[in-house]
Order: sequence, then C-alpha cells, then structure tokens
Amino acid sequence: MTIVNIGVFIMFTAELRSIIFQVITSWQVIVVTIAVLLYIFLINYVMKARRRRKKPTTEKKTKKSKTTVEDAEVDDSDLGLEE
Repeated sequence: MTIVNIGVFIMFTAELRSIIFQVITSWQVIVVTIAVLLYIFLINYVMKARRRRKKPTTEKKTKKSKTTVEDAEVDDSDLGLEE
C-alpha cells in the first residue's frame, strides 16, 4: 500500500513540475514579467532624475541668498554727498 502511495506522489510531483514549467514559459507570463521590469526601471529612472534636478536648485538658492546678504551690507557712511 505504501509503494502505491509513493508512486502516486512521484507522478504528482512530475506532473506538477511540468505544469509549473509550462506556466512559467508561457508567453503571457513572460510579457507581463518584462512589462513589470520595464515599469520598475522607468520609475527608478524618473526618481533619480528628480533627485539630480533638485540638488542644483537648492545650491542656486543658497548662492542667491548669499548675494542678497552681500548687497544688503552696503556701507552707509559714504553716500557720495559732500557736506
């Protein structure tokens, strides 16, 4: 009785392996997998591009603020007026 059960189990696993292999190699699964991978790569590319674009804008803002601080420190003692 145990020999029959083991034989059925081996046959079941062989059929299961063949079905899983057929599912994995079907064109629908391959196309969906490629589409998901392309979508993930696109999202990562956009996020990296946004991070790169944000860094220079913060540096430009700091440069502008430094120039405005320097412009604000004008020497008021000499206005060019003669007394």
